[in-house]
Amino acid sequence: MKLAIFEDELVENFYPLTHTRTVCDLRVGIYDLKHRIMRAVKVDVSEVNFYVRSYLTKLCRHRLAEEGIKARVNEEGAIDDDVVLVSGRLLLANGADSKLSKLVREEGEFLLLCRGELAAAKLSAQRATCVESKLLKLDISGLVGELKGEVKVLTDDGLPLLRYPWEIVVHNAELIKADYPSYVEGREGGGELGERVTVYGSERDVFVDEGAVVEDFVVLDAREGPIYIGRDTKVQSGARIEGPTFIGSDTIIVGGAQIREGSNIGDVCRVGGEFEESVMHGYSNKYHAGFIGHAYIGEWVNIGAMTTNSDLKDTYGTVKVTVRGERVDTGLMKVGCFMGDMVKTSIGVMIYTGKKIGVASHLHGVIYEDVPSFTIYAKSLGAEPVELYLESAIEIQRRMMRRRKKELKDYEVEVIRKVFEMTEEERRRAGVKKGRFKLP
Repeated sequence: MKLAIFEDELVENFYPLTHTRTVCDLRVGIYDLKHRIMRAVKVDVSEVNFYVRSYLTKLCRHRLAEEGIKARVNEEGAIDDDVVLVSGRLLLANGADSKLSKLVREEGEFLLLCRGELAAAKLSAQRATCVESKLLKLDISGLVGELKGEVKVLTDDGLPLLRYPWEIVVHNAELIKADYPSYVEGREGGGELGERVTVYGSERDVFVDEGAVVEDFVVLDAREGPIYIGRDTKVQSGARIEGPTFIGSDTIIVGGAQIREGSNIGDVCRVGGEFEESVMHGYSNKYHAGFIGHAYIGEWVNIGAMTTNSDLKDTYGTVKVTVRGERVDTGLMKVGCFMGDMVKTSIGVMIYTGKKIGVASHLHGVIYEDVPSFTIYAKSLGAEPVELYLESAIEIQRRMMRRRKKELKDYEVEVIRKVFEMTEEERRRAGVKKGRFKLP
């Protein structure tokens, strides 16, 4: 039996975060969504099939290979056995993982629907081969329509089938706490903890991996949840870290930083100031003072000094976010911002609640509306929004990657070019001009 993870039409709800990655690459807790699926589905996952947007095919293949996952991405004829299909939006945790695992073991062919959307399915090889073309086209609603009369249909509207990016932030802290025991089980830390480090709570809830250094006069508060500090990461004197928090490898937590509960920081990041209840992917920088809270930050983002996002309205009312042109009430009192990959902010940028910042955009001043991808935005400073030249965006990314001894690959450039093309209409509707940016 094989495993296939698929994207569907609602991947657009997660833009700009999913412009440059598959939806199952979104992180929540210690793992991303695809690793949760692979851990939960008790089938042979030595080879996993992925059905994703076509322009991400090469990027997806290379990233999976880097992670040591043997995978076939958007390949015709890849399904030649019974298969378990799982939506890349399905958050397999908090009992949903064991529920799906049990269904796979005990049921014959089935469709598992959540609010009318396909969450998972188990199909015979013959039937899966017949519907492969719909998987390749991401025509999941068509797939459901074709199979509804042929296989058993199960419904569970309580499944955590994610629809919006803020749901990731909601689940993040609780899942860091839930993931921690199995993640560190049987492992020796081996990192260096200074003699004058203060630990509140149980030392069993603090894991400092090999090569990591926590300098003197750091406070680690694990009373409300565990703290994981990754391999070769450095926590400088004067920082305070509250659990539950996960910090990846080769990252620097700057002296004086306040890393509050629910922080999920990737590999090779630089984080100072205040960071709370937020996810940050790898190779992103927030070196200086400022606040990021209840937010989701992509890769290769550089957040300038004193940049701050609001995560609470003055009215204490629920935050609304624009999704695919419609205002959606999150039902949440605290929602920060959602930054796509390669975003840059200058000093003193202030971002209002629930704002989406598109891929490779440059921010100046006060950000009181969503910013399209590849946009230089400085309305509060009296400048019209201007389109960032595509070649400039590519060259800036090359420069930033060189600083981390990485090389921008051709398949990554292809994705940048495609996303620029895809978001052209978004910029036009927002009144973004072509030409040279200058402040008045």
